[in-house]
Amino acid sequence: QVQLVESGGRLVQAGGSLRLSCAASGRTFSSYAMGWFRQAPGKDREFVAAISWKVGITLYADSVKGRFTVSRNNAKNTVYLQMNSLKPEDTAVYYCAADTDLLVVPGTTPDSYDYWGQGTQVSVST
Repeated sequence: QVQLVESGGRLVQAGGSLRLSCAASGRTFSSYAMGWFRQAPGKDREFVAAISWKVGITLYADSVKGRFTVSRNNAKNTVYLQMNSLKPEDTAVYYCAADTDLLVVPGTTPDSYDYWGQGTQVSVST
C-alpha cells in the first residue's frame, strides 16, 4: 500500500510560481514512476508531468512544457512539481500518482497509475 500526500497549492497571481510537493509512504519509493495530473471543474483529469523511477526520464504535457519541472528526491520519498509563469488556465486540483509497474517510460494516462493522493488546489488569478 502506498499513501501519497500533496501540499503546496494556493492562490497565486498570473505569472507567479508555486512548488507542489508529494510525500509518499513506502520503502520502495525509488522504484515508483510518479506522475502529476490536474482536474479543473467540469473537465476530465489531464496529464501534467511524470518522472520515471530510474534514469530520470521526464515527460510533460504540451501545455506546461517549458514552464513546469518535475523532480524527485528518493531520500525524502518526495516528488515535486515546480510551476513557473502560471496562467489562469492552470487553475485546477493537482494530484500526484504512483505507478508501481517498473516500466521504463512513465505513463501519461490516469489508468497507468495505481495510487493517488487527495489533491491540492491551485488557483491562478488574473
